[in-house]
Amino acid sequence: LSNSTCGIKIPVENEHKPEKRARNVGLEPVAVRLPHESPLFAVVQVPSVLPRYLELPTGGRKHVFVLLEAVIEMFIDTLFPGHTVLEHACFRITRNADITVDEESAEDLLEEIEREVKKRNRGAAVRLEVQNSMSSELVETLRDWLELEAEDIYAIDGPLDLTFLMRFSAMPEYAHLRFPPISPQVPPDFIGETGLFEAIAKRDILLFHPYESFDPVVHFIHLAANDPQVLAIKQTLYRVSGNSPIVLALARAAENGKQVTVLVELKARFDEENNIVWAKKLEEAGCHVIYGLVGLKTHSKIALVVRREGERIVRYVHLSTGNYNDNTARLYTDLGMFTAREEFGEDASLFFNHLTGFADPPAWRRIATAPHGLKDAFLKLIHREIDHARAGQPARIIAKMNALTDKDLILALFAASQSGVEIDLLVRGICCLRPGIPGVSDHIRVSSIVGRFLEHSRIYYFLNGGEEEYYLSSADWMTRNMVSRVEILFPVLQDNLKQRLKHILDVQLRDNVNRWILSPNGQYQKVEPKPGEPKVASQMQFYLEACGAADETAKALAESMIPRTPPRLL
Repeated sequence: LSNSTCGIKIPVENEHKPEKRARNVGLEPVAVRLPHESPLFAVVQVPSVLPRYLELPTGGRKHVFVLLEAVIEMFIDTLFPGHTVLEHACFRITRNADITVDEESAEDLLEEIEREVKKRNRGAAVRLEVQNSMSSELVETLRDWLELEAEDIYAIDGPLDLTFLMRFSAMPEYAHLRFPPISPQVPPDFIGETGLFEAIAKRDILLFHPYESFDPVVHFIHLAANDPQVLAIKQTLYRVSGNSPIVLALARAAENGKQVTVLVELKARFDEENNIVWAKKLEEAGCHVIYGLVGLKTHSKIALVVRREGERIVRYVHLSTGNYNDNTARLYTDLGMFTAREEFGEDASLFFNHLTGFADPPAWRRIATAPHGLKDAFLKLIHREIDHARAGQPARIIAKMNALTDKDLILALFAASQSGVEIDLLVRGICCLRPGIPGVSDHIRVSSIVGRFLEHSRIYYFLNGGEEEYYLSSADWMTRNMVSRVEILFPVLQDNLKQRLKHILDVQLRDNVNRWILSPNGQYQKVEPKPGEPKVASQMQFYLEACGAADETAKALAESMIPRTPPRLL
């Protein structure tokens, strides 16, 4: 798609074609060629029940390993008695992992997806990796067998599927080569509080994972499950851990007689099997389990607890940029917010009513959602900055996301740049916008933070003529997030939380250890500290700040509880 106003091409997602993903299937097998009038072809499967590599005894401190497929190849003649093996070489197949379900005609979506998941390992081959020692005859045999084109074949110099190397990282002898372990800190707003609900009722609370613990989120659901004052719990689940404490708490809540509604996204890529298991267990426990809207993935991260407090009904809400997954919460950087504000509670109730019914999207008080309204909300915010710039006022946008691919948003950013809006984009992955092009994007800068943790949070900042606005979202600026997913954008209203988000963005834009800058030619250049300039590693700085904040809060609390000696009377 070309932009006629600036004369450059923008690669974007096709809004009309479904997203496709591929998956490698098992360990690579060994292809064997045997003599015959027409050479015979055989495949020896490498057993997946055995470890990929074996350690050989050395009698010393040195470690020596051999790959399982190498052992099989050493003794492959014994598998074909009476034949001479002409050739053997490993190969690896990548298959189409798409799941195709006609949701409108499916009587039971869970059963349909369960059936499709079982077919995944038989999907059409889309790529073939072979050892570069494999003969052209054997390559052609495999290509014909798998019905692939020549451009789908990749010759590899070395072992195939290097994921086995990850196991070496856990060997105790190499601890000095690993990152030192970190302990997520208790969020300061919870230190010294009598209860979690009481703390949330006082103020909005922002959590910054993995620097701050994910435990308050788990405790939020556990507490609600056992609290006799809690009437209902409603939550979306996109990707959860294999032994999710949140899912167990939701099941217990239903068993305790509470109204529990859970939207389990069965179409979460590569988590379908896990989500099917949890959906069944939740249904057995008495939860009302729904699977989202037809044709859409529910990617929103929201939990609602409805609680009776005296004569009042109070709604407690948790909104997040990341999944309700206690494992990835230690690896991904995400932001979550607890709030008891009435307008957020009302929006949360309307959101779940919309998902569980057939009504049109309601008029939201604070949030915006996809696929109806979210892109328009973002475009409106961008164009408001354009209006400020044209009026001669300072105008600024800072947006942090995982990927930027949507054509309309890219063109709006180009228009903003051409109007003089200063724009900083923190895009961890794919970015289809090219910054620094004279007359087109010369006011746009694109950075990517690649560090110990996977940058996963989505933060959107707009100067708004000095009335600064901060938003968090489950959505990236990708077409799929705008048109084929259920997403949530929510504002951060509390002043101290706004200042915290401002600090997070500022530190990441000053990072000179893990930050890369995208050049106009599409190449990334690593940022290095200038002579005499202190190093700024944003991820480590955030962790140290979390430790310091927790220590200071605990110390202040302890000091406030120390009994004071009464003054001596003179």
